[in-house]
Amino acid sequence: MISAGDFRNGVTIEIEGAVFQIIEFQHVKPGKGAAFVRTKLKNVINGGVVERTFRPTEKFPQARIDRSDMQYLYQDGDLYNFMNTETYEQVALNSDTVGDSLKFVKENEVCKVCAYNGSIFSVEPPLFVELEITETEPGFKGDTATGASKPAIVETGAQVSVPLFVNQGDVIKIDTRTGEYLSRV
Repeated sequence: MISAGDFRNGVTIEIEGAVFQIIEFQHVKPGKGAAFVRTKLKNVINGGVVERTFRPTEKFPQARIDRSDMQYLYQDGDLYNFMNTETYEQVALNSDTVGDSLKFVKENEVCKVCAYNGSIFSVEPPLFVELEITETEPGFKGDTATGASKPAIVETGAQVSVPLFVNQGDVIKIDTRTGEYLSRV
């Protein structure tokens, strides 16, 4: 059990049968009345975000989320196939479960698959990936002083904004959480 006074970002708790992850929390001590904890919670099953307040003494059971490394094998229509690297067991997840998380992930890369009570609810890609640029306009000499950027399409089909000096065929490093260009490799 975890009390509302001990909330931290990223902690998962169960509230009324649903599993929530704490996105933000703030301890508030008003001049009048009792202190309370204002939180922003994300439902890990359906992705909805709600704001709630709690008394610091309220207690909630901590939800156990199992994160296992699985290799992304291939996409077959609406299904994405993953394989457990230890047991070689294969799992097919639909596009609702996977969502947008695989737009920077190539086949045969290892991802973290998150499950609660045996049911998989999301896929976490690696934090940084290296992808080749398949399509972009050429940069012009002298345009780099402004720090301008141009759109580029990487080998997975996702679009990224890159600096003007990056050319087609270059391999770049991308932060998958924000989708931002980090550097050339």
